[in-house]
Amino acid sequence: MEKAKMRGSVYYQTAVLTKLIFFEGAKKSDRVNPNHEHYGCVSSFKTMESYRNVWNNFFNYLQEHFKLKNCELITDEHIKSYIEYKIEYYPSKQYLEKIISALGKLEIALNRYSKEKYQFQIIYDFKIRQKLLNNARDLKLVANNYHNRVYDNPLLIIENLSNPKHQLAATIQLEGGARSEGVTLIKKEQLKDIKIDEITNKSVGVIETKEKGGKVGDVFISTKTYETLQNFFLQNNTSYFKISYQEYIDDIKTTCQKLNITHHESHGFRWTFAQNRVREYQNHGYTYEQALQGVSWEMKHFRANITEHYLGH
Repeated sequence: MEKAKMRGSVYYQTAVLTKLIFFEGAKKSDRVNPNHEHYGCVSSFKTMESYRNVWNNFFNYLQEHFKLKNCELITDEHIKSYIEYKIEYYPSKQYLEKIISALGKLEIALNRYSKEKYQFQIIYDFKIRQKLLNNARDLKLVANNYHNRVYDNPLLIIENLSNPKHQLAATIQLEGGARSEGVTLIKKEQLKDIKIDEITNKSVGVIETKEKGGKVGDVFISTKTYETLQNFFLQNNTSYFKISYQEYIDDIKTTCQKLNITHHESHGFRWTFAQNRVREYQNHGYTYEQALQGVSWEMKHFRANITEHYLGH
């Protein structure tokens, strides 16, 4: 059988998958029986609607950040990236658990789709979602508690990363507060030259990034880091800077282990930026409340109290 690709909008694809897993009124005894056709399925319309909303959000995230438009190509790397992205926003325990459950049902739906469609089935395994949920609970990354993810010595970590491109990406996160998706792909056209930082009155390099939810904004980095990025484009005769997200976070993890430093992945550089930047605002005459709001906008949030989360309040 010729292998067809799942096509259509996000909402069309989730509708197709919903039909494979939703059986209204299916008995619980059948849904927990591995030998029954309704095993692992959903019988409640309200629950299915809730799960499908998560799927829609997840697929939109994949299109935005990975340019992935075919849900058949989803891997555990995409699952990991999405969950970590959600954890950064300090979700409630219940909301995170709903996401984990929805992704579990997505795994079942994709396996059913593949089994029906192809002679040689694609096997989907998203068990990493449970590991990430357990880690979030253990590290108190859900909203019933707090865990400080700031790196005490971020420069030491960056200096010891094995890949110079990873060093540059981490430096941009540390200096400018960019999310990981803002540094894994940077196009030459995103460089917006040198300008004066209105807070410190110092010269900074400007990178325009498009991150969560399509939010566009400027990331301010040191002129030295900006020149390093410019030189990368010149020396490599390329129009984009690109790294593998998975290889990047693996390098950070390995480096932290070697240095015996608690590992906070790439988010740790963003958290460190937030604390440093709030102090910078205050050192230049801004009130605490003004600093919170200013840093929140720079990190592409809206509410000032989001920044307080990075400060441990």
